[in-house]
Amino acid sequence: MAQETAVTNVRFEHWLKKAVEWGQVTTAESQQDVCLHLPELQAFLLQIYEVLQNMNTTAVIQSFPLIGQLLGRLCWNPFVVAHDKSQKILLQSLCCLYSKEPQNAVEFKANDWIRGLLCHLISLSDMEDIGVHPSVSTLTTTPVDYLSSLVTNMVSSLVGELQGGVHESNMPLRVSSEHLNRLSVFCVPLVSIPEVVPLIEVILNCHESGYEECLHVAFLESVNNAILQRRISLSEKAVTSLWLRHLPSLEKATLHLIEKLLTCETMQMKEVMKNSFLPQASVHHPAIFLVIDNIFRKMLLDTDGNVKALTAVQVFTRHFIQIYQQNTQQHQIPLKTYFPHVHQSLVMVLAKQPSDIPPKAWPHHLKYIADMLKTMTEEGNLWSNGGLLENWFFLAHFGDWLHIAAYQLLTSENKISDALLWLLAFYHHPNTGFQHRMQEMAELRCVVGHLKELLNQTPSKADLQAALDSSKAIIQHFCLKNVINQLFVSFLIFSSRGHKLAHQFFACMDLTGDAKHISALLTNAEYWMNLPGFQNQEAQRTVEVLQELFQGR
Repeated sequence: MAQETAVTNVRFEHWLKKAVEWGQVTTAESQQDVCLHLPELQAFLLQIYEVLQNMNTTAVIQSFPLIGQLLGRLCWNPFVVAHDKSQKILLQSLCCLYSKEPQNAVEFKANDWIRGLLCHLISLSDMEDIGVHPSVSTLTTTPVDYLSSLVTNMVSSLVGELQGGVHESNMPLRVSSEHLNRLSVFCVPLVSIPEVVPLIEVILNCHESGYEECLHVAFLESVNNAILQRRISLSEKAVTSLWLRHLPSLEKATLHLIEKLLTCETMQMKEVMKNSFLPQASVHHPAIFLVIDNIFRKMLLDTDGNVKALTAVQVFTRHFIQIYQQNTQQHQIPLKTYFPHVHQSLVMVLAKQPSDIPPKAWPHHLKYIADMLKTMTEEGNLWSNGGLLENWFFLAHFGDWLHIAAYQLLTSENKISDALLWLLAFYHHPNTGFQHRMQEMAELRCVVGHLKELLNQTPSKADLQAALDSSKAIIQHFCLKNVINQLFVSFLIFSSRGHKLAHQFFACMDLTGDAKHISALLTNAEYWMNLPGFQNQEAQRTVEVLQELFQGR
């Protein structure tokens, strides 16, 4: 007690006065004064630390009512904490003051205050060099492990509080919006620490009252960045809550997914999509889907329907539809809710996956799709909800049916279908007028007829060259490059000798200058062929050979 009296009555007020003086002026003179008094200050702080080890938080506050002001001012003084020893003693003292199981309002309030100071000091410290408690060495615990345990204890206490835990008085702990805001600010510099993840999860999942978002925007942004950089991993529920709370986070996550889909290998797309949580969240929250879909729309318009961009949209939509169909909730959200600008009949017919329909029924199904779209876009039918752009954008979500349309055109023994020709032409070139479309379809019929003949024989390089030269003349007059490229890619994929013709085709394609577009079409086709019910080893081998040729170009 003699030591306690000395600290309180002789030196405490002196150092509090000095801390106030140092905090008011940050000049060279104040820095020199700190340095001059630093050894004496450190000795005094050690005295405080020794006293704190033998007292609980309530007793400390009763004995030293101004200890919070002193330690708080010193922790935020850059000249004091710049010295490792001072920083270390302050951290040790705060650890002693923290109540793992707070018993009263004083200790709860003290814990809130200590968390802020610890957060500040830990962010400045090299934790490997800090000895935070004398018992650490006895327990063979490293400083890093000790600080990890400290953070875990704080997080556990706060999680229990937010989840409606009770203290000794058996009174429920009420969490206000203001308290959630303070906790979110406290977490900003700690979001990448694994031990803090449970607290982040609970904060994001809290349902506070009121219409305004109570979580600090810096917290929401920091969490989203940590997720995208894979520094933390949160549950699907927490991530979804983040997106519902903060639109920029959803937009950034969507752009991040698009970037990954455009650059990853075909076989990685499924895993990338699954790990993003975006299709899952979209199924349960149409508002999320509509935001994502608007970003896709802008991307397709900005890139003029680039094949890589189309592939990203189609991969997302495919996973979205699969999850939607697997959702067996009693009150399932109508699919039309996700596509409000498209007629219900078109939504239902295009959203059907090809694997769910017998192959014999594919031609009829495709004709129904084509006839419906043609009626809506060319004849301006009144029951069409959307215009040409809306209907094309909706069709662009379901690229699987376009691959099957090309397959039917090239392999069917029946005469060439006008409906399927129109569907392919509209998909690749939606803005063509009625008269021009009729001329395009006549030229496309010639290309398809030529390729059907080659498909039933063993074409030479000269045959391929002649087909490409003929197509090149059509492209120059009718701007049908995209659809003709798809027809040639489909020809190679569905040919029994496609992998043997690949090298000849590649040599011929040197004359067309469409290597990037062909490569993107191959990626799109490769993903489609890996779906259930479409696996074909010969076709996959052809795609692999062509990809190697174009990528090594």
